[in-house]
Amino acid sequence: MIELSINDGVAEIVLNAPEKLNALNEDALTELDAAYDDAAAAATLPFGAEGAVRALLIRGEGRAFCAGRDIAGVDGANDDARGYLEGLLAPLLQKMAAFPAPTFAAAQGACLGVGLGLLIAMDVVYVAENAKFGSPFGNLGATLDSGGHWLFTETLGAHRTLDLVYTSDLISGSEAVAAGLFSRAMPAEGLVDFTRAAAIKAAAGPTLAFNASKTLVAAIRRERLGLWDAVVLENEAQVALSATADYAEGFAAFTAKRKPGFTGK
Repeated sequence: MIELSINDGVAEIVLNAPEKLNALNEDALTELDAAYDDAAAAATLPFGAEGAVRALLIRGEGRAFCAGRDIAGVDGANDDARGYLEGLLAPLLQKMAAFPAPTFAAAQGACLGVGLGLLIAMDVVYVAENAKFGSPFGNLGATLDSGGHWLFTETLGAHRTLDLVYTSDLISGSEAVAAGLFSRAMPAEGLVDFTRAAAIKAAAGPTLAFNASKTLVAAIRRERLGLWDAVVLENEAQVALSATADYAEGFAAFTAKRKPGFTGK
């Protein structure tokens, strides 16, 4: 179900079970975890080495990104929800969020439950206008998981979050972007190409600087930093970057009015 390929410095992970809307069971999560391990290992290879990774993209085949957990055959009376969520899913989402390079997602159709969690863990999320987000789990006697409560409450506020939970209503990709949930919305037919191009561009960019920004944004959100505390961290990051080859190359290219050639060093 999980496919990994590496081209143009980008690791592309594909959820490829369109017949079940790319819903994920325990075996699929294990496969996805292994794919991230392989991609992360490739991200440690030197710039220019065969198979080196400097960005990552995740997408789903078919009409949905991921409809959530695959509950086919699951006995609700004896379900090991803790094993699935805490044993498999949460460690994977943390691994995804900490991936050592810029990460992108292209999401269309249903993006629910686990599918929503995968998107939350990515750096940049482009969605199709027809994507669907929400919490339809009241129909199962279950609740939103995978970080959904956090994302919706932080962005939409408590009242709108509980409105989505209580009604099981879904919002579109266009509505989600307008509300600030994700990066951009666009027609589904151009989504993958657009996202892939963005990942390729990032892979050719100053990935040390990008990773510094990724770390800064995570710290600001995690620690709820004020302006001047954030400025202190920014200053420290900039000083560290000023000693890198990419920093020197960027300044030299700007002065010479040429395109920089970054190497991630």
